[in-house]
Amino acid sequence: MNGTQMAGVGTPHWKRQLRRSKYLYAMFALPAIYFVLFHFIPIFGNVIAFQNYNVFSGFIKSPWVGFEHFKVFLYDPYFWKLLRNTLMLNLYGLLFNFPAPIILALLLNELRAKLFKRFVQSVAYLPHFLSTVVISGMLVNFLALDGMLNRLIEWFGGEQIQFLIEPSWFRTIYTASDIWQQVGWGTIIYLAALTGIDPQLYEAARMDGANRWKQTLHVTLPSLVPVITILFLLAIGNSLSVGYEKILLLYNGATYETADVIQTYVYRRGLLGSDLSFASAVGLFQSVVAYILVVGANRFTRWLGGTSLW
Repeated sequence: MNGTQMAGVGTPHWKRQLRRSKYLYAMFALPAIYFVLFHFIPIFGNVIAFQNYNVFSGFIKSPWVGFEHFKVFLYDPYFWKLLRNTLMLNLYGLLFNFPAPIILALLLNELRAKLFKRFVQSVAYLPHFLSTVVISGMLVNFLALDGMLNRLIEWFGGEQIQFLIEPSWFRTIYTASDIWQQVGWGTIIYLAALTGIDPQLYEAARMDGANRWKQTLHVTLPSLVPVITILFLLAIGNSLSVGYEKILLLYNGATYETADVIQTYVYRRGLLGSDLSFASAVGLFQSVVAYILVVGANRFTRWLGGTSLW
């Protein structure tokens, strides 16, 4: 036994593990500190949802009101409009945004021209790297009365449409822009999953006389089910958290009827109206409902097919 081995005999296992993986732990330290500072410690700030919080009085001296803010929010007639708009935007997302990366990944998987395939992937990924402000600015310019889309409509003999003022158009604009911005990035996960499918499954399917469509239907899609299930559960967890930044940049008083969601309401009441306790109560309510949805969906998918987050 050499000196190094003798020195490690009396060293606890966790110390040896720490010494052996010190560089990995060093890499993990920064994101761990980020999550502790900006995700875990702020959880204690939810206490103001049960207070009439005053900045000068602080957490300790601010008066307690219990569930008063929750009652005010739930009994407010405007609550149902906020909930409807939030759920409708997320329903549109689940119906159109969620399947879009799957369809694009399947189409790209069928391409044999590698150069064209890489070109399509690059073009599809590009919008993801544009900021929400840039995307919203492009939408405002394209959809304005003198914008490119209205000029095309006029060129074909139609009449101008006030896309950004008519409430009926807001959900379509939001959903379509979300697909354009996120479909390429979401495809990455599914393309990675497709590379892990055993080629022998396709060979067996071809020997049984299956064409490309049947191979996709009976081999590719069943192999993607675990990944689809996990991403679907994560989408359910975000069902009350729509991309409110884009909504704030696109909506206006005329489109509140279909555009105003829970998070934009929290922004107006909490930051613009300085009602921090009420905004915190609404945010906490949203988080609790999202948690219940994730747990329920997770149990359902585990009962249905055995795939779940935990």
